[in-house]
Amino acid sequence: MTRAFRLSFAFTLAAVALLGAPVAEAHLIGEHGAGFEAGLLHPLSGLDHLLAMIAVGIWAAQLGGRAIWAVPCAFVGCMVTGGVLAVAGVSLPLVEPGILGSVLLFGLLIASAARVPTVVGMALVGLFALFHGHAHGTELPEAVNPALYAAGFVIATAFLHAVGLGLALMIGRVAPKPALRVIGGGIAAAGVALVAAL
Repeated sequence: MTRAFRLSFAFTLAAVALLGAPVAEAHLIGEHGAGFEAGLLHPLSGLDHLLAMIAVGIWAAQLGGRAIWAVPCAFVGCMVTGGVLAVAGVSLPLVEPGILGSVLLFGLLIASAARVPTVVGMALVGLFALFHGHAHGTELPEAVNPALYAAGFVIATAFLHAVGLGLALMIGRVAPKPALRVIGGGIAAAGVALVAAL
């Protein structure tokens, strides 16, 4: 068993084990609201957001060059835009399916090592970021301090992108190229399970 296979297998097992983690279905804070700490922790509590954010970082690393920073930045920017739209009362259709579908799509992009121009990658992740942002933007009016909650959420999302980037770059140095494709397959499989659970 090669080192690449062991690394990929371990990550896939971890992703499957995380299926027991709660999916942030309703994306509600609750009656007591929240602040910076809740915003920071919320992206880590739902498998959908967790896997999608890590996948964005991995795919950005696969694309390389300017995409390494531009694709994650596009996601964060469009996520914030989606949140602002929600707070403004602008509705988006199919928000939950869009969030869960992003896990599946991003996993497939990694598994297929899809190569697209950076601007196309930015637009693609940006579209799904609107869904993620909109879902969480609907909670902001309930928060004790919406600005602090949003700041925590953005920081945690950027951190998860960095985790994906770091993981991809590390694996790229110590394992053959197909290792990332195996990881992408694991993320896509988790996405299928999430979509099927809708």
